[in-house]
Parts: sequence; structure tokens; C-alpha cells
Amino acid sequence: MPELNYETLYDILRREKARPDLQKLEGTFYQDVDNYIKEKSLILESQKQKSSIFAQKEIEKTERQLENVKKIINELYEKREVKIVQLALSFAKTRNMQDLPDLLPEEKIMFDNLVSIIKVSRQDIIENILEGKPKVIKKDDETKLIRFIQAVPRFIGEDENEYGPFEEEYVALLPHRVADLLIKNNRAELI
Repeated sequence: MPELNYETLYDILRREKARPDLQKLEGTFYQDVDNYIKEKSLILESQKQKSSIFAQKEIEKTERQLENVKKIINELYEKREVKIVQLALSFAKTRNMQDLPDLLPEEKIMFDNLVSIIKVSRQDIIENILEGKPKVIKKDDETKLIRFIQAVPRFIGEDENEYGPFEEEYVALLPHRVADLLIKNNRAELI
């Protein structure tokens, strides 16, 4: 990948917007962007130390560039986010790893969490109904969204439903009693 600058970021965004599939990015893309923004911010601070008419024009130019880069990154993230949500929906239905693009490490965590939530919801609603055992949610049967901080094997909850297995960093929507027990045993954290 060429050196990260305003033009390359704009080109990456343009490609992401123009094509339906996720575009391949370097695995360190978000780190590279973070470094680029920090460098631009340091340049801006350096320019602010100078006091001249020319320096003011440079300051304004750098501020605009920094603001535009942040807008580009935000828009790029949102475009990729929509594509990742669609991939997670498709994967949860088909369970087919074929055609799964290279996700950035941060995006892989999001993808896995989305798939986990979709699968749990799908099982709780559709699969249980099709198997003739719909889950009845009582008013006091609230759920909690949790993130697993340790891998947890498959287990049976006190409601006699089967849960898991869950990998570290997965996110799941579980009945509050099950979630509270996992949190109490330092296996998960509340989101």
C-alpha cells in the first residue's frame, strides 16, 4: 500500500463506495490512519507555534485537511460497517465461510460478535418455533448483552436451555440470570 495521505484515503473511500464487496485493506490500516492523524496533528501544533501571515494560511489548510481526513475515515468506516452487517446476516443464515473477505482485525471482532448475536436470536426465535418448542419470554425474563472475556464451553442454563459454546470476545444476548452468573464467575462482562 502506498504511503497513507489524503489522496490515498480518498481513493480508498471512492473504491469502497463504488464496489459492492469489501475492499482489501492492509491489516494495519486503522493503526496507519491513527499514526497519520497524529502526524498531521503534530504538524498543526508546530504551525501554530509560528507567528506570521503565511503560517496562518498553512494552519487553516492543515486544519481543513485534518477535518476532511476524519470525515473520510468516518464515511469509510460506515460503508464497511454496512457491508460487514450484511456479511454477518448472510453467514448466520448459511454458515458458509466461502466468499468471506479478509476483514481487518477490528472488523473481524465486530463480524464475530454480530454473527453470535444473530445466531442466538435465530435459535431462540425461529429454530425453537420450527422444532415445536418456542421460547416464552416472561416479563421478568429480561436479557442482558454481554461480552465473553474467556471462552465458555456449551452448558445448560437453569431454564434448561442450551447455551454456547462461546469464544473469547463474542457478544451474546442472554437471559439476565445466565448473564449474571457468567459475569459473577468472571467469564463475561456487561456491555
